[in-house]
Amino acid sequence: MKNELKGLEHYWLINAHIPVALLVTHDLGDGEFAFVDLEIKEGAIAQIIPAGAVHSSEAPSLDLKRGQVWSCFVDLHTHLDKGHIWERSPNLHGTFENALQTVQSDCKKNWQFEDVYRRMEFGLKCSYAHGTQAIRTHIDSADGQAEISLKAFKALQQEWIDRLTLQAVSLVSLDYFLTSEGEKLADQMAEVNGILGGVLWMSDDVNTHLDRTFELAKERHLNLDFHTDESGNPNDITLRLVAEAALRHQFTGQIVCGHCCSLAVQAPEEAIKTIALVKQAHIGVVSLPLCNLYLQDRQPSPRTPRWRGVTLLHELKQEGIAVAIASDNCRDPFYGFGDHDLHEVFTQAVRIAHLDAPYGDWCRTVTTTPADLMGLPIGRIGVGLPADLVLFKARYYSELLARPQHDRTVLRSGQPIDTELPEYAELDDLMPRA
Repeated sequence: MKNELKGLEHYWLINAHIPVALLVTHDLGDGEFAFVDLEIKEGAIAQIIPAGAVHSSEAPSLDLKRGQVWSCFVDLHTHLDKGHIWERSPNLHGTFENALQTVQSDCKKNWQFEDVYRRMEFGLKCSYAHGTQAIRTHIDSADGQAEISLKAFKALQQEWIDRLTLQAVSLVSLDYFLTSEGEKLADQMAEVNGILGGVLWMSDDVNTHLDRTFELAKERHLNLDFHTDESGNPNDITLRLVAEAALRHQFTGQIVCGHCCSLAVQAPEEAIKTIALVKQAHIGVVSLPLCNLYLQDRQPSPRTPRWRGVTLLHELKQEGIAVAIASDNCRDPFYGFGDHDLHEVFTQAVRIAHLDAPYGDWCRTVTTTPADLMGLPIGRIGVGLPADLVLFKARYYSELLARPQHDRTVLRSGQPIDTELPEYAELDDLMPRA
């Protein structure tokens, strides 16, 4: 398929299945899929018409045989700076606490510019090849690490500007923002047009930490992105506290909260209170099902986990809250697997969180919704929009989610890209075994 399209400036993709939820206009079908022909001209979508409709054109056509066409993926929550350190710093206990300690140790020993740059670049190569168009990455920022890692981020942001849109979020414990170093970090994030963020822990001073973070964000006109309630403790209610702080500060920027795991183990009446506040504060929620499945309810001694770790995706979405799904960590102590592939993430999320009865518009969780939360006009398919598309041979969801879809074709501005993945050996010299 790639060879057939290479170099063509004008062509048709005929007999395509597009999820209706990804179309800008929904007048081409009222089921799960629209059955259509697409005209691609000079890098953009020129026409979308019902399949088989009469159209005269000298342009060549490629018959997709009902294969699916998606917009490119948008990965809202990643940790590119942590990625691919497993070989030198494995989490042999598999617990959240050991992941924290192992990453902190690796950071102190190894996270200089070249190390961070090359591992982040490896992640970008994987993401791009799989069909991702935009990525937001959290950057570990305490104790001067921001200066090193943001330098690597800015270099990569510029080098990949024509292929990937990159956003950076600071990652510190929120009490850090009470210090002069924390205020400097807020300035650094403003300089890279980034997002202010961090990890929120329950404590007697949690509202003080939140208030200061909101003040710094408002002063610099920054959006906010928090790690909240990444635990199975029902007493962890930082998601609710973020919502209350947003209302208290009359915050008008975009807020995203990630993980929100404990919401799923709270009493129903408590979860309902939090969801109502999240809706009122216009907070978007991003779930990280693979990482949370990996870490949550993990015990030091061999024991089968009792819960899946995911937040209340269905309940949040039912209330009209923007819900996204993202990759999170890849091949590091927080998640020992992963390949920056949002098709895989979506597939596993469907299985883990039962997003299949019906599939509905859950496809938006890795495309349109994260794009909106990042403030980007991408993640959808429509006439006049760039032909940034992922073509699958799979015709229906039962086929799309059954196989890895490694034979997908990725189009950027209508041209097929090289989807060959980087070799792990590229990082071998960074990976002395622990």
